[in-house]
Amino acid sequence: MRARLERIMARYGQSVILTRRETGASMAVRAFVQPVRRQREDLPVAATPLGAVSRQRWLYIGPPEPAPAPGDRLALDGLRLAAQEVQAVRWRDQVLYCRCVLRREKEAAD
Repeated sequence: MRARLERIMARYGQSVILTRRETGASMAVRAFVQPVRRQREDLPVAATPLGAVSRQRWLYIGPPEPAPAPGDRLALDGLRLAAQEVQAVRWRDQVLYCRCVLRREKEAAD
């Protein structure tokens, strides 16, 4: 199952540059990144084909290696994001993928 997910990410994923907070080392990763859907009352939001989405929080689904750690930075398509919450998604004993909630970096949001 993990190999199938990795093939899907390699073919359809976005190019993301992951920069480690501790070392400053950068590496290219193929992953899925999209805005987090929000309720209409929550601000700030933008209308998209997905519905109302947050401009501040993003969802990352990527390979288990290299997985972002809290505080790591990710860059794609002019966006600069920072990893906030990271979770390994498992099936039995195997890590299938990494799920991460990202937020815009302060200097990129200003």
